[in-house]
Amino acid sequence: MKREATYYIIIFFTFMNFYGFAQNRTDLNEVKQYEIKGQVRESDSKKAIKDVTVEILAGARTTTNQSGRFKIKAKEGDQLVISHDDFQTVYYVILNDDDIIVEVQPEFNRKPNQRKSFEQYSRFLDSSKKYLKLDVEKGLQFATDALAESNSKEQNAKAYDLIADIYMHWKQYDLAVSNYRISLQNMASLDVKLKLGRAYQLNKDLENSIKTFLSINESQLSSYQQTLLFEGLGDAYMDSRNYSKAIAVYKKGLQVAKAHLITPKIIDLNSKIANSYNESGEITIAEDYYDNSLNLASKENKERALKEKVTVADFQGSNRAYDEEIELRKEVLEDIKEVERDSIIDNDSPYTPQKQNYKIGNAFYLQKDYDSAINYLEKSIKQADTKSDLVVKKDATRKLSEVYNSSGDSEKALKTYQDYTELVEQLYVKKEQEIVRAAKFSRDIANQQNRIKSLESERELSESKYQLTTERNRNQQIVIYSLVFGMTLLIVVAYLMYKYIKQQRLANNLLALKSLRSQMNPHFIFNALNSVNSFIATNDERTANKYLSDFSTLMRAVLENSEEDFIPLEKEIELLELYTKLEHFRFQDKFDYNIEVDPKIKIDEFQIPPMLLQPYIENAVWHGLRYKEEKGWLQIDISYINRNEIAITISDNGIGRERSKALKTQNQKKHNSKGLSNIQKRVVILNDMYKDKVDVQIEDINKGEETGTKVVVTIKKD
Repeated sequence: MKREATYYIIIFFTFMNFYGFAQNRTDLNEVKQYEIKGQVRESDSKKAIKDVTVEILAGARTTTNQSGRFKIKAKEGDQLVISHDDFQTVYYVILNDDDIIVEVQPEFNRKPNQRKSFEQYSRFLDSSKKYLKLDVEKGLQFATDALAESNSKEQNAKAYDLIADIYMHWKQYDLAVSNYRISLQNMASLDVKLKLGRAYQLNKDLENSIKTFLSINESQLSSYQQTLLFEGLGDAYMDSRNYSKAIAVYKKGLQVAKAHLITPKIIDLNSKIANSYNESGEITIAEDYYDNSLNLASKENKERALKEKVTVADFQGSNRAYDEEIELRKEVLEDIKEVERDSIIDNDSPYTPQKQNYKIGNAFYLQKDYDSAINYLEKSIKQADTKSDLVVKKDATRKLSEVYNSSGDSEKALKTYQDYTELVEQLYVKKEQEIVRAAKFSRDIANQQNRIKSLESERELSESKYQLTTERNRNQQIVIYSLVFGMTLLIVVAYLMYKYIKQQRLANNLLALKSLRSQMNPHFIFNALNSVNSFIATNDERTANKYLSDFSTLMRAVLENSEEDFIPLEKEIELLELYTKLEHFRFQDKFDYNIEVDPKIKIDEFQIPPMLLQPYIENAVWHGLRYKEEKGWLQIDISYINRNEIAITISDNGIGRERSKALKTQNQKKHNSKGLSNIQKRVVILNDMYKDKVDVQIEDINKGEETGTKVVVTIKKD
């Protein structure tokens, strides 16, 4: 019964684990995948840019066509990297399947000589990339030539980045570090900083490697870059034998890789976590992670699968699980046959058939299955001989000698050992040749690096001169800016003073207008009361009452408008008609009058100073028409000039200004007309305040025997 219960419990937990795994797979599959369409063009001219590289890190890659358009498959959360030599790299995070328009600013508007230099720079850079893995000397030569043609810090950064990449490929990690650092000094780049951390780690400068990786803000990285960050930091911790920290950061990277379905990194990180647990002595957990990495790798291409099988086989061998190791390596041998159909596996690779046969033979030897061990070691020796791999041939021959010795076949053991000593001598000669070649290689690289350093020194000298010139220019600019500031300050002070003076002038004008208006009203009242007095003197009480009634109406209107600078033209016409009526009432035998308004004038749109026309009418009556022997006329015309301007003409056929002056008594000559004097002052002030709104012209009429005066008042609309 207990056994049955145990079975049920095992089945239950197995089901729950399977369900959890399936649930995780479902969650991963929920990430949406789209076909993204887009276009890359210049922001100013909207001109399409062709041959732009559009890629997803560790994923799909494409280029734009003649019209700048592209299509690429991407998942939600992926980051598009859009790059071209003519502009700075653009990063775009995919959120949905909307079409995207990427507008970029060209690096600079190049002059003909700059354009030629840029084209040469691009050609050299492309050539360097071509030779990066083929020929270190040519790769460095072209990169150095590109650096010599560089015209900007961004171009410098790209050239030094490529030089460092070449050194990284050829395992010159110290030189790679130097050039990555120079690249970063020219232009900050998260990609280059990640590479610098890796170069430090491979150069065994683990402290700087960890420091570099930790200085990177992971929130600024794409999902793929985050996996590189955590993987690189984990590798540095592993080399430092800090396994707990290595496992922690590897797991962070694995979490990011799973969230964004970055399968290659899921495999790599599972494998590295397994290795970390293995190194820390937790073999069981390591096996689980290796099972994961092996299972995932088997679903990838054969090359990736065989690499992971070799890694797991090494793990099995290190833990004496020889049967599992042998089976995996046999599978690897079959995978190698398929891979070698399409590519060549270099002897330095751990995935050559001679090395796998050697390790299988060694596993059989450790199991004391000498016949099987001899079979696989002989295969290894034969394959190593075919591929001219002296190192493996030597090791396999030595191991074969040990097997013969352990199996009791001393004669074959001795013969094989003699073969081994001959191989050691051959290998010694080969190593000497390699040392010579390595020395030449080091000299060539040193020469190239010296040229790069000389270019950098020249550039630093140019930078120093530029900075010195810039500093001088900056000092000159400070002086110029100080002068400009001083002038601006003076202008501001002058403007404030002008504004203050203008305000004071306005205040003075307003005060003067008020004073003049206060003088106008008593003057007008005095003249009107003289008229009333004359009616009373003639005992014409009824006429005096009628006159007083109209006069009181006029006075009320005048007093109401006495505080205004301008009143509607319509009101002024009403006052004009009332005043002229009063004067005509008194001097009916002296003149007739007529007031005409042009029907084209919209009188409600024009404004006029109050009591502006009254003194001219008063002068026409009292100093012109009153002294005329026969009956005269007074004509008031309000005529249309244009939609913004009208003319008010007051004309009479009185005795004229010259004769009027001659008739004045000595006392009258001493007292000039207050009304006209005030009007002139008011017009001057109003024109100063309202930009020549009012204009007054007075002229004499002399047509044969006919005399008189003509006043033309021009009013402009606001």
